[in-house]
Amino acid sequence: MSTPERFPKTTPATVEEIPLEELDPREFILEKIAEIRNKVGDEKAINALSGGVDSSTVTALGHRALGKKLITCFIDNGLMRKNEPQWVLDSFKKLGIEVILVNAQEEFFAALKGIADPEEKREAITQTFYKKVFGRLVGESGVHHLLQGTNYTDIEETVAGVKRQHNVLAQLGINTEEQFGYRVIEPLAQLRKPAVREVAKALGLPEAIYNRPPFPGPALATRIIGEVKPERVGIIRKATEIIEEELTGIEAFQSLAVLHQDMITGVRNGIRDFGFQIEIRSWISEDGKSGTPAEIPYVMLIRLSNRITNEVPGVVSVTYNITPKPPSTIEAI
Repeated sequence: MSTPERFPKTTPATVEEIPLEELDPREFILEKIAEIRNKVGDEKAINALSGGVDSSTVTALGHRALGKKLITCFIDNGLMRKNEPQWVLDSFKKLGIEVILVNAQEEFFAALKGIADPEEKREAITQTFYKKVFGRLVGESGVHHLLQGTNYTDIEETVAGVKRQHNVLAQLGINTEEQFGYRVIEPLAQLRKPAVREVAKALGLPEAIYNRPPFPGPALATRIIGEVKPERVGIIRKATEIIEEELTGIEAFQSLAVLHQDMITGVRNGIRDFGFQIEIRSWISEDGKSGTPAEIPYVMLIRLSNRITNEVPGVVSVTYNITPKPPSTIEAI
């Protein structure tokens, strides 16, 4: 089993947090626009938009700073929620921002083949994203700067050895110019999620984006215990769709589904049905640093269980995680 010691945890964070109560969103935006322009200069930059609040904020900030000198891509890794690529492209088209769709599903599934260890999966995604996919895009476009939405919690958890976030590089001593051929710019590295939302709102992003529930960079791969295969992604994608439909109205920082590794025994129509187990997690949290399981009404949990076992092929068991963070974590891996 993987342990936190498998990646560096002694490297200090090189950024200083700006707490929410000390943030002036408009002043922050002006400072970051100037910073981005200064770092990019007369060159172009590129960024990956996933549709989450962090990458969406960086996209809006980058386009405010660079205009058409910023190339924005949506990397379809095959691990996203249902209809996510089209929703993201349509949403940003309305904002006047063109997004290039890059199909990299085969590359990501090939990189994840045969890997069950959580940290090895995260490393495979990191290498595929930064070296293979973006390395190719950078080579084709001649761009030498990558804007990305790393936030303070990503850095904090990685440096502390809690969990390697795929978008944390420099803080682990990784020289991106040497390894990948481009420089990474992280405008949001001083902010936690609530502060990022305030910046997104000040940038004029719609509420459907700035209040969107968090979604991890490695996407649904973080919600599959064991090997990530297309058929297993299909299971967790459908379970995620149901959970997000049913729990939209509850007060929660984030609600999600987790697919467990082992098959378990169930019964359908009096006959044994060997199938999958889905775990539901729903969190009350301010910034993702700690969390308490939401007190979901029992009748709602029963409805979730019925829908998941009836609508998601092969699922015979549904559980609800009642362990706070810590010792649990919000995402499963």
